Amino acid sequence: MPRGAESSRRVSTGRPTWTLRLVRGRFSGRVDLRTLVVLAALGVLALGVGLVALGVGDYEVSVPDVLQALFGETTTVVRMVVVDWRLPRVLLALLLGAALGASGAIFQSMTRNPLGSPDIIGFNTGAYTGALVVILLLGGSYYDIAAGAMVGGLVTAGLVYALAYRGGAQGFRLIIVGIAISAVLASVNTWLIIKADLEKAMSAAAWGAGSLNGLSWTQVAPVTIILVVLLPALVVLSRRMGILEMGDDAAQALGVRTEPTRLAMLVLGVALTALVTAAAGPIAFISLAAPQLARRLTRSPSVAMLPSAVLGALLLVVSDLAAQRVFAPTQLPVGVVTVSVGGCYLVWLLAREARRQ
Repeated sequence: MPRGAESSRRVSTGRPTWTLRLVRGRFSGRVDLRTLVVLAALGVLALGVGLVALGVGDYEVSVPDVLQALFGETTTVVRMVVVDWRLPRVLLALLLGAALGASGAIFQSMTRNPLGSPDIIGFNTGAYTGALVVILLLGGSYYDIAAGAMVGGLVTAGLVYALAYRGGAQGFRLIIVGIAISAVLASVNTWLIIKADLEKAMSAAAWGAGSLNGLSWTQVAPVTIILVVLLPALVVLSRRMGILEMGDDAAQALGVRTEPTRLAMLVLGVALTALVTAAAGPIAFISLAAPQLARRLTRSPSVAMLPSAVLGALLLVVSDLAAQRVFAPTQLPVGVVTVSVGGCYLVWLLAREARRQ
C-alpha cells in the first residue's frame, strides 16, 4: 500500500466495502468487495479466453507455447502465428468489447432504462451511415472511415438529442426518438449499398455485419491511443453517473450540472461507439447486455462503468472465438454471433420488463 494510505472496512447496506484514502487524504473512495471479486473473475476469464483464442485455429498452438511466444522464447513460425496474426485480433476484441460495455453503461445510466444502448437508440446506425458515405462515395482510407463514423454518430446523437429535448433530455423520449431515427438511417444505409458498385457494395455489406476478420496491428495502435485519451473523461463521468441517476434536483443540489454532464456523456458514449464501428463495423447487443449482466453479477443498485467494460470485453472475445470455431474452417463475422445471442437476451429483457408493468 502506498505511503500515507490507509484502509478501513465499512459496512453499507449490509455489504462489506473498503474505504481508501490515498496521499494523505487527498483522494478518497469506497470499493465494494463483491465488485472487486467480480471484476477479478471477469478479467481472469477474459484473459483466459484470449489465451485459448491465440492457440486454436488451423495451426494449433498449446497454451505453454502461446505464453512462450508472447515472451519471445519460441520458433519463428509459432511467433508469427501467435503474435503477428492472432494477437492483434484478441487485443482488439478485448479493447472494443470494453468500449462497447462502457458505452452501453453510459447510455443506460443516462436514460435510466435497460433498453438505452447505442444500438437500440440508433447511434450505431448513425456511425455506420457516416462510414458508408466515406467508403462508398468518397473512397477514403481507414482514418477517413473512422472520421466518417465519428461524424455520423455525433450528427445522429445531436439530432436525437434535439428532437427529444423538452426542458431536458428524458430517457424514454431519447429511446423512442432514437428508434425512429435508427429506422430512417437503416433505410438510408440500404439505399447507399444498393446504389453502389457491386464490389464496393459487397465489401460494405460484409463490413456492416461487424467483423474482426483481417484486422491487424494497424488497427490496434489507433484504437489503444483513442481509448487512452478518453480514459480520463470516462473516470470523471463514471463518478457523476450515479449522482445523475438520483434525479436532476438531487444532482444539482450536490453540485452536478445536469444538462452539460448529460451532453458530455452523450458525446463520450458516441465516441466509443464510433471507435468500434470504424475499426470493426457495427457490433450489436454487447452494449445492451454487458451493463445489465454486470449489474446483476455485482448486485449494484445502478449501472457501473468498469464492470460493464470488463464484461463487454469478455463477451466480445468469447463471441469472436465462437465466430471463428463453431463453423470452422468458415469464419463468421462476430456481429452474427452477437446478434444471435443478443436477440435472445433482448426477448428475455422485454418479457421481464413487461411483467413489471
